[in-house]
Amino acid sequence: MTEPILRITGLCKNFGGIIATDNVNLEVQPDIIHAIIGPNGAGKTTLIAQLSGQLRPSAGRIEFNGEDITHHSTASRAHSGLARSFQITSVVLPMTLLENVMLAVQGTSGHSYRFWRPVSRDQEMRNQAMEHLTRVGLGDRVHRLAAEVSHGEQRQLEVAMALAMKPRMLLLDEPMAGMGTEESARMVEILSGLRGDKTILLIEHDMDAVFTLADILSVLVNGHIIATDTVENIRGNLEVQKAYLGEEHA
Repeated sequence: MTEPILRITGLCKNFGGIIATDNVNLEVQPDIIHAIIGPNGAGKTTLIAQLSGQLRPSAGRIEFNGEDITHHSTASRAHSGLARSFQITSVVLPMTLLENVMLAVQGTSGHSYRFWRPVSRDQEMRNQAMEHLTRVGLGDRVHRLAAEVSHGEQRQLEVAMALAMKPRMLLLDEPMAGMGTEESARMVEILSGLRGDKTILLIEHDMDAVFTLADILSVLVNGHIIATDTVENIRGNLEVQKAYLGEEHA
């Protein structure tokens, strides 16, 4: 069996007497879309925050690509190839889509001297930014200001900016939040196109999107993972139905 790209062992996070994540054990295989679902308050966002380095675990261990990153900073994890999209990235609204992604490319290059020359003249960065924007379906809108495009297109832009960080794995916390039906379908298509190239750990409340995208599903309830399996097996799991999905998804 392939060595997991992410291994979580005994992960716990307590806020006083409140247990947000409770002895979470999870393995994520490379180059797949692994979704985590669960009811509100289950601890999903707290888990993602621990994985990205925004929250320090109370106990447990996080390994990424064979390295213990439990106590690494967010920046160090991003440098290692673990990126939390929609949280790490920050869209600059008065700038064009192209300029936003070029800044992300520049930030990944590691060459601070680039700051002192006009970014627009750097054809290499421009080409990389264009590639990422085209990949997320924004190739024909690169000169639009970020403030002028729709909410869904801003989310697509954030994916392009995350891809500019050259991650091995993306942590996506509700990428379809606030989107309409057409925008959600477009995001599903974009994320599907990343399968096999990037590992994605996805948290999403849109169950249709989850069932379409996920190769593997884990169910988190009361801070504890109660099941990890294929979509079909999770849909047929009586414990999962009782805890979260309900009869409509049986």
